[in-house]
Amino acid sequence: MDVIVAIDIGGTKIAAGLVTTDGTVIDRTRCRVNAAQSEDGLFADLTGLVSEMLVRARGQHGTHPIAVGIGTAGPGEPNAERVSPLNIPCWRDFPLAPRLRDFTGLPVFGDGDAKALALGEGWKGAARGHDNFIAMVVSTGVGGGIVLNGKLLDGEGGNAGHVGHVIVEPGGRRCACGGRGCLEAEASGPAIEAITGRPPTQPTYETIQRTGRL
Repeated sequence: MDVIVAIDIGGTKIAAGLVTTDGTVIDRTRCRVNAAQSEDGLFADLTGLVSEMLVRARGQHGTHPIAVGIGTAGPGEPNAERVSPLNIPCWRDFPLAPRLRDFTGLPVFGDGDAKALALGEGWKGAARGHDNFIAMVVSTGVGGGIVLNGKLLDGEGGNAGHVGHVIVEPGGRRCACGGRGCLEAEASGPAIEAITGRPPTQPTYETIQRTGRL
């Protein structure tokens, strides 16, 4: 059974899992992001999760991963060679993919988390069978992934769909990027909670059933 170590890096958590080549998640773990720690400290947390998945792959699933896949908050360079997630201040121009290649000895493939979401939704999710769509992430940040004519749109720098910093409220709330009134500052999960005084709506029963988590 061939499996991939799949990694999701966001502003508040890092999740890692083992995913078969047919898209089945067979194991997972996570940790919280401490935005105040050093870049090497956060990378150590990440590699701790990766090590856990490598051990579980061998010990519990009788296999060894063939590659590592990353979906990360952005912006970043193509293939996550260097990333600067706005909600993770300790990583600026951080060589994510090269360091994971050195750590694991495996091929590493990376992209923005919303672009990875778009690929996943087109392959196994709500956009299956559609050639033109936008997938949106609304979490600690806001992002998008665009598929046109069945192909993921990368853009010149690899950040196409990074819509969280389009200004929707001129002079509005301060954003992590330094601007004001960005979509992310006005409509991310933390922004919704700050504006309304309550957390964003909990996932539906159907979503919990589909993902297996709250």
